[in-house]
Amino acid sequence: MSDKGETPRVIPTAARTGAVAAVGLELHSDRVVPRRQVFAWALWDWATQPFNTVVLTFVWVPSFLTSYFFLDSATSASGIGADGSRIDCDTAVNAATAYCGGLGSLAVQLGWGITVAGILIALLAPVMGQRADADGRQKLQLGIFTALLIVAQFGLFFVDGTPAFFWLGVSLIAIGSVFGEIANVSYNALLVSIASPRNVGRISGLGWGFGYLGGIIALAIVVGLILGGVLDGDNAMTFRIIGLGAAIWTVIFVIPIFLYVPEPPKLREIERVNFFRGYVELARSIRRLWRTARHTFWFLLASAVYRDGLSAVFVFGAVIAGQVFGFGFTDLVIFGIVLNLVAGVSTIFSGRLDDRIGPKPVILFAIGGLVICCLVVFFGAPLGKPLFWAAGIVLAAFVGPAQAASRSFLARITPAGYEGEIFGLYATTGRAAGWMASLLWGIFIAAAANQTLYGILGIALILAIGFGLLWFVKAPARPAAASA
Repeated sequence: MSDKGETPRVIPTAARTGAVAAVGLELHSDRVVPRRQVFAWALWDWATQPFNTVVLTFVWVPSFLTSYFFLDSATSASGIGADGSRIDCDTAVNAATAYCGGLGSLAVQLGWGITVAGILIALLAPVMGQRADADGRQKLQLGIFTALLIVAQFGLFFVDGTPAFFWLGVSLIAIGSVFGEIANVSYNALLVSIASPRNVGRISGLGWGFGYLGGIIALAIVVGLILGGVLDGDNAMTFRIIGLGAAIWTVIFVIPIFLYVPEPPKLREIERVNFFRGYVELARSIRRLWRTARHTFWFLLASAVYRDGLSAVFVFGAVIAGQVFGFGFTDLVIFGIVLNLVAGVSTIFSGRLDDRIGPKPVILFAIGGLVICCLVVFFGAPLGKPLFWAAGIVLAAFVGPAQAASRSFLARITPAGYEGEIFGLYATTGRAAGWMASLLWGIFIAAAANQTLYGILGIALILAIGFGLLWFVKAPARPAAASA
């Protein structure tokens, strides 16, 4: 790590092409980073994960925003069965009711909001990363968008459980997703400031692992309070408190990264241009990648494909669990906690393997294992819940390592001074490919007369295609022995 008075490093250039020959990590090959900086960096993932785990995936959105709270009173009342409980929408008869149709309409409208958020992320992430590179202010951008994410979570407290507040809820979820993703670009770019080629795999894995574990603990607290009767899942105030709690959690745990993680040194001079001119510069950067760092270009494309498959594993895995294997709400929550715990622990430990043999073998092994797990679930479905539990645990052990190794792979091949821009492109390519697994999921189910189980073959196919594309991507130089 350089002091203020240190002579700035000069980035070597390739003799024939003029391309940047050194990646950011290579400039710090002998650096020893204090553990405090590493843990402070990893805690940002811990701090922001409840937005994904508690708010988006398991509690706030599925149990509140897309529930009967936001139906008109007559439609909501029509969904109460003779026994006083809410009807399920998993049969053809119930699905045709006004109640289930209303819930479906809420889900569709939420989908539109999330789609807009995805488009904004794809358009904004690389340009915002590029501007942070130009200013040399990754931490400033991280701070601004983390603060905006906190504000969005805090705003969830003001979403009352009535139809008039539905679009406020959708808007906050959508803009929170945008703010979180752009903040994540700067967070990833900061990896270079606290890692070296010898330990970037372990540090990236620690970040992902902390994220999983933080999400699990936050989810366990919420579910424990609901199941223990402290919070009432039928009261809108419960979910307003959950949104407020997620905001407070983020505030507390993001503090260390701003206190202890240094700003990466500015390694190149970049012309500061206006926002829209940034897209012209972005196009030039993509052409430059094609000419001078083609393996980076191809990795962005390959990873976009298999990362869509990784996302689909969790998104549609819960659907398969519920519709095919009969998991109820409690089953799903326990299943989610166990899978996230396994993913978190395996990700932390796989980082050492990443540093020892390189990220590409780790990713390929993980993706190959995921394809096998998908096929085992498909052909072994008659064995019921025990098989799905076993396959799910093994599957979770592969997902986290693939995600963490992908980040360390990109960090190892990103030209010095381009971290924000490249990680912005990483976010954009992921969003641009985000439709493939869901499309094949729907096609396979439709082709099998609406049998949900067949959707897992679509996920397996996307993962297999990503495996094939990554196979031909040049791996980064094999790291030296990792430091203790």
